[in-house]
Amino acid sequence: MTLSPEHITSYAETFIKVLIDYSPKLFSAFLILFIGLYVIRVLNRLIRRIMVKRDLDPTLTRFLADIFLWVLRVLLFVAFIDKLGIGTSSFVAILGAMGLAVGLSLQGSLSNFAGGMLIIMFKPFKVGDTIEAQGITGTVSEIQIFVTKLINGNNQTIFVPNGSLSNGTIINYSLQGFRRADLTLSISYDTDIKKAKDIITEVLNNNPKILKTPAAEVSVKLLTDSSIQLAVRPWANNADFGVVSSDTLESCKLAFDAAGIVIQPFVKEVSRNN
Repeated sequence: MTLSPEHITSYAETFIKVLIDYSPKLFSAFLILFIGLYVIRVLNRLIRRIMVKRDLDPTLTRFLADIFLWVLRVLLFVAFIDKLGIGTSSFVAILGAMGLAVGLSLQGSLSNFAGGMLIIMFKPFKVGDTIEAQGITGTVSEIQIFVTKLINGNNQTIFVPNGSLSNGTIINYSLQGFRRADLTLSISYDTDIKKAKDIITEVLNNNPKILKTPAAEVSVKLLTDSSIQLAVRPWANNADFGVVSSDTLESCKLAFDAAGIVIQPFVKEVSRNN
């Protein structure tokens, strides 16, 4: 097909007419795009500053800021193509189907993510705290988006999913700043209880790492078939807890030996049918 000058002129006139008619939409669409990108950038910086001022975890701050950024970008893109006159109903339906599919495939991960946000926002514990949860005791090393990292007494690193962690019982041993040791000493029925209690009390008073307030407690815990069990409950700062527990047991044993008091061993009775 040969294009004559008349055809070229007609096509050019049609193109110019369409361009003139369409230019307001084109101009307003790109204006919305550029202004929207600038506003999104400003809002993103503002959100980051607010979260930093509220002492949110840096990992959570970056993650939430990135999610907020991309959600706004998607909304801006939908507004942009809608302003151009392109139908957005199919596009929104596709996005919805993709979001549903991703959500169903990542149910466990989303649960852990939600749990991580709850932990970081409500702070039942923080990095450095010693906690017990899900049958595990350890010091919190790092709170990540999906898992919390604990270091136990054997220096083993344990990763606990945040979903189960946030939905379960958490014992925070560090929150109050000091702890009570629950120790038990067994003596025979021939031992003078008052004398044994006085010896233990003297041991507790001589240990500078044991707190005076709250006061330590020494009392009869249980009368068994083979012994009298004495409850020894000293208080100590979290940093001194382990040392206080071991020192108290050792010092009581040495003091009992010096006073001629024998610690009654645990006796397990076994009945036999002859």
